[in-house]
Amino acid sequence: MNFLDALIFIDTNIFLDFYRIRNDVSVSYLESIDKHHDRIITGSQIEMEYKKNRQKVILDSIDSIKTPNWNALTPPAILTDAQPVKVIQKKKEEINQQQKILKQRIIDILKNPASNDIVYKTLQRLFKNDSPYNLNRENKRRFTIRNLARKRFVLGYPPRKKDDNSIGDAVNWEWIIQCAIDSGKHIILVTRDTDYGLKYSNELFLNDWLLQEFKQRVSTRRKIILTDRLSVAFKMISLAVTKEMEEEEEKLIVSDQEENVL
Repeated sequence: MNFLDALIFIDTNIFLDFYRIRNDVSVSYLESIDKHHDRIITGSQIEMEYKKNRQKVILDSIDSIKTPNWNALTPPAILTDAQPVKVIQKKKEEINQQQKILKQRIIDILKNPASNDIVYKTLQRLFKNDSPYNLNRENKRRFTIRNLARKRFVLGYPPRKKDDNSIGDAVNWEWIIQCAIDSGKHIILVTRDTDYGLKYSNELFLNDWLLQEFKQRVSTRRKIILTDRLSVAFKMISLAVTKEMEEEEEKLIVSDQEENVL
């Protein structure tokens, strides 16, 4: 496999999905991010979007854990002293106790993420790093990028969501373009939204205008690749990716596709 000398833009939805995959796999992704700040395009816009939605995503994930229907397990009175019934009652007490522990852990994560949320802690380090590809609030170029974003938003340029009243996507795109120009590197966009293009037959296609704009403003020889898998992006730039990381990400994507069909 030919590796790319590329920067990776990781969209907010990818960061939020770390709350929806197995913890050990999530940690593997986070460790790679932690070690390669200088390969990632980010900024205060991504930070704001992540922190705006973090709590809701956590609660949505917890809501998917349902308490068993104990009434359906209530035996006839004649069997109340049977050994299986006693086992069920014991398991019920154990499950209720574990749910209380789980609830307290969620409260701790929501109340003090800087101490209890590994995703939050890792991304904080990314958002605070002084990489030249981080458009944080200390970066004076943010004013130029915002002005360009307002212009493209008024003109109706992509990327933008339907009925969108925010220039957030435009800010991210203008910063991606600037990072491509400054670095001389290829670009890999990792997102599971349709802001930047469409997916057909398991293949992603960058929006026609965005591709043309990238070639005109950056270089006709420079590549820009759209993917919905962080594992694919990591492999493209020669970062370690385990089979478990790929499989867990695939499960997440398939689950989302099934929900959209329903």
